[in-house]
Amino acid sequence: MNFFRGVMGGQPAGPQPSGAETIQKLCDRVASSTLLEDRRDAVRALKSLSKKYRMEVGTQAMDHLVHILQTDRSDSEILGYALDTLYNIICNDDEEEQDAVTPVPLSLKHKNVSMPDENAQKQADDLGVQFTDKFIQDSENVTLLLSLLEEFDFHVRWPGVKLLTALLKNQCAQVQGVILVSPMGVSRLMDLLADSREVIRNDGLLLLQQLTKGNGAIQKIVAFENAFERLLDIITEEGSSDGGIVVEDCLLLLLNLLKNNSSNQNFFKEGSYIQRMKPWFEVGDDNSGWSAQKVTNLHLMLQLVRVMVSPVNSPGATASCQKSMYQCGLLQQLCTILMATGVPADILTETINTVSEVIRGSQINQDYFASVNAPSNPPRPAIVVLLMSMVNERQPFVLRCAVLYCFQCFLYKNQKGQGEIVATLLPSTIDANTISAGQLLCGGLFSADSLSNWCAAVALAHALQDNLTQKEQLLRVQLATSLGKPPVSLLQQCTNILSQGSKVQTRVGLLMLLCTWINNCPIAVTHFLHNQENVPFLTGQISENLGEDERLVQGLCALLLGICIYYNDNSLENYTKEKLKQLIEKRIGKENFVEKLCFITKHELYSRAAQKPQPVFSSPEQMLFDHEFTKLVKELEGVITKAVHKSSEEEKKEEEVKKTLEQHDSIVTQYKELIREQDAQIQELKEQVASMSSQNEQMQNTVTQQLAQIQQHKDQYNILKVKLGKDNQSQTNSQEDSSQVNGLQTEELTQLREEVEELRKQQALLQTQLRDKDTLINTLKSEAAQTVEGTAAASDEAELLKELEMLRSQVQSQSTEINQLQKERQELLKRPEAGSSETVSSSESSTDTAKQAELENRLAEQTSEVERLKEEVRNMSEGRVGLEQQLAAATSTVAVLQTEKDKLQTEVQESKKEQDDLLMLLADQDQKIHSLKKKLKDLGEMVDDEDDLDTRDQTDDDDEEEDDEDN
Repeated sequence: MNFFRGVMGGQPAGPQPSGAETIQKLCDRVASSTLLEDRRDAVRALKSLSKKYRMEVGTQAMDHLVHILQTDRSDSEILGYALDTLYNIICNDDEEEQDAVTPVPLSLKHKNVSMPDENAQKQADDLGVQFTDKFIQDSENVTLLLSLLEEFDFHVRWPGVKLLTALLKNQCAQVQGVILVSPMGVSRLMDLLADSREVIRNDGLLLLQQLTKGNGAIQKIVAFENAFERLLDIITEEGSSDGGIVVEDCLLLLLNLLKNNSSNQNFFKEGSYIQRMKPWFEVGDDNSGWSAQKVTNLHLMLQLVRVMVSPVNSPGATASCQKSMYQCGLLQQLCTILMATGVPADILTETINTVSEVIRGSQINQDYFASVNAPSNPPRPAIVVLLMSMVNERQPFVLRCAVLYCFQCFLYKNQKGQGEIVATLLPSTIDANTISAGQLLCGGLFSADSLSNWCAAVALAHALQDNLTQKEQLLRVQLATSLGKPPVSLLQQCTNILSQGSKVQTRVGLLMLLCTWINNCPIAVTHFLHNQENVPFLTGQISENLGEDERLVQGLCALLLGICIYYNDNSLENYTKEKLKQLIEKRIGKENFVEKLCFITKHELYSRAAQKPQPVFSSPEQMLFDHEFTKLVKELEGVITKAVHKSSEEEKKEEEVKKTLEQHDSIVTQYKELIREQDAQIQELKEQVASMSSQNEQMQNTVTQQLAQIQQHKDQYNILKVKLGKDNQSQTNSQEDSSQVNGLQTEELTQLREEVEELRKQQALLQTQLRDKDTLINTLKSEAAQTVEGTAAASDEAELLKELEMLRSQVQSQSTEINQLQKERQELLKRPEAGSSETVSSSESSTDTAKQAELENRLAEQTSEVERLKEEVRNMSEGRVGLEQQLAAATSTVAVLQTEKDKLQTEVQESKKEQDDLLMLLADQDQKIHSLKKKLKDLGEMVDDEDDLDTRDQTDDDDEEEDDEDN
């Protein structure tokens, strides 16, 4: 222990050992000591020396420290010292290094020691990376560290979290790979967020930030470990936007999980976490005195919203998130911040960018944004207020860029909004008492500030993007230049300013507006060419040899002139396509023209603007290209080059080919529509067949049920028959003892006879009706048989006929059963009648009244049984009526099928007729081709010999046919 007192305590007498020697002795002590206390003291000493002698401790002690972590798991104190020591030698944080002096290793003494502070810091960073490589060289070390994080002891868990964070900072990809393949590796780290000790939880957030950088697989695992729920709970507990640095760490981790990860974005949306973001943006009326942390938090929250609706995401996912943000009120809350007072400028700028992407391409969100009014007196639309900031040169540059982006997103795929903006420029809708969006755009377009000119030109170009109607409407706009002079059109005023030689930024903006305006609009091209000064100005600009900045203007002038050629309808005699191409060839040269045109896409700022829709520029001078305009240039560059190099003959041939193709396309379209109609009809017929099949199944089920009921009635009847037979036998045996019968029994027997006669009449009537139905069934059967021969649905009708035959046989069987029942009933009625006559003849010889009463009771029971049998016969008759109704329904079904068959035959005949017409049309075309070839032969042109042979063969065949007719 004296050795440790010398290291940790006072100064012993004698020469002092060097740091390397001391560390070597401590490492030997760690490796050789058998007592845990000795090893613990040695590791504590190494920890105290690890900052000052970082190189020596890392070189000599790392293996021993790892061995301690493996063997001394039972002692949390020595584990904590070992983890702290490893952290000190691996960590490169400035705050950890500011008090430490990084020594020069012994092996590097021959090098220059007096290095600047910057080189020293770089050497320290390299040292941390080297020690990290040494530590993770054995992947089991990282796995060991993950297992130590399961220890709940603060002195083990906290330094373990810090050490793993340092490893990820130095060698992120390698450590991520080890953690990813480690069983439950990510789950162990996610448990840190549930730790009740805030220090460990907060450092766990920093660890997860490093872990999720640039690794989509780990991001997905963390997200499905319920990370979103935990992080949002922490943000709410810490006070949302008013929270501290912990909220910032949570938001940074959320950004790592969601950015460029479509799977996590979908999981975030499906989990209804977007709705939980709305309370973040609830700001009060008093917005003064925002803390720097609140500004940072809100800035990150806005970035999180933008990640969900970024234009780089898939269109379907973006549209779904935009819809959710509108439905939960998040968009409304953002617009409230947009119109609030006292909001810091950078938050206001980011809010404008966020609202832009939330409404971009979403019609519902764009309509809502158009209805938002600023809290002014009188209220003004939010779009007007934002445009006022865009054309105001005193506003910050980034704010003006954000407003331009918001206006572009509002008009993106929004023809309704485009029409509303252009309508504010038309003479019929201008209101002198109010400031409109059109007035602001015109004011910015012709102001002295070049940036306002560019922004207004680009904004107006977006109001015309892919909207032919608004391009034509904007031609009606007239501007009053000065008193006493007639008004000029907006198109003419733009060309006037262009010819006056203003700043490059202004001219580029106007040229982009003109190219977008006349693109794919022949009427606008005609208006532009109608001014006699425009074409000479463009050719003069293109043909000159100017500087680098002017070359971009020349390229845009070439693009504008090329559009005038490509979309020219030749309505102006002096500026037809052919004359404009001749003009280019004489004054500019085709090769020079194409070279100037191709310079646009080679410009550095063009490539930068083509990357993403948001205009992001470091300075106003770099604002030259718009993202949508780069798409237009890419689309038109090739077609304009081809149009300039084409001759008039090639153009004529192309026009003829186009007309022929259009004719063929029209014919094909007609047949496609006919096929669609026939498909729809076939589908309808299939549905009808399916419904009939279901009805048939229902009828079969009904018949089966009725058969079951008949069988049940037969069983009941047999039971009654046996019972009545027994009663009659007992009655015959008791007649010898009876003396007299009441006179009422004879009357009851008379009534029974009358009822039996009525039943017989009903039976005869039912049999007559049955014969009529049989006749009707035979008639339907013959008609159906005739129908089956000429229809495509023969199998379905044959099944219906079989079912009708089955119904008929069932009805006949029921009738037979009814006759049998009535015969058996008559026999039963005759038995009590014979018994009654015998009783009357012997009444004089018997005086036993008790037996007479018993006989009367039995006769009453027989009467009730007969009544019940009558009721059963009546029910059977009703069942037969139901079967007849089903037969009538089946008959109507056969008639419907016959009607549908007739319709199909008619449609087939019409289709054949149309095919014959098409063949006639093709024959006419072939005849025209033969006549044209004949004319070409007459003119001396070469024609394929195969056609001649075909013609000769056809002529020979015709001659042979004529000879046969003569013979």
